[in-house]
Amino acid sequence: MNFGDVLRELLENSNLSQKKMAEDLNISASAVGNYVRNNREPDFETLKKIAGYFHVSIDFLLSYSMDNKHPDYRDQKLLQIFHTLTEEQKELYIEQGNLFIKSNQKKKQKLSSLGGENRGDSFRAS
Repeated sequence: MNFGDVLRELLENSNLSQKKMAEDLNISASAVGNYVRNNREPDFETLKKIAGYFHVSIDFLLSYSMDNKHPDYRDQKLLQIFHTLTEEQKELYIEQGNLFIKSNQKKKQKLSSLGGENRGDSFRAS
């Protein structure tokens, strides 16, 4: 994914216009438009501003990872979503995550008690 594609997705998910982002970060709207269209890439200082603005890492913005386990940056996407929520929504988000964890643990225990791990079943709680 190119930088412009990532930026476009962040803008859409945050329901922000290019103009609003440009104003908030004190950069030109035409520069933001060029970033989104993949015509230009920001300098390091602007990249840092954009990462801070959306609460994501620069690695996320550049679609870079040394960790092959997370090539799609889902952990960063979850954080970005989390930062856009209200306090009440954040608590619900955490509660839902905990429910998923408990559900996975129960499934894993059930498979284990049935000998599923010895049969080579592919279920893994992660």
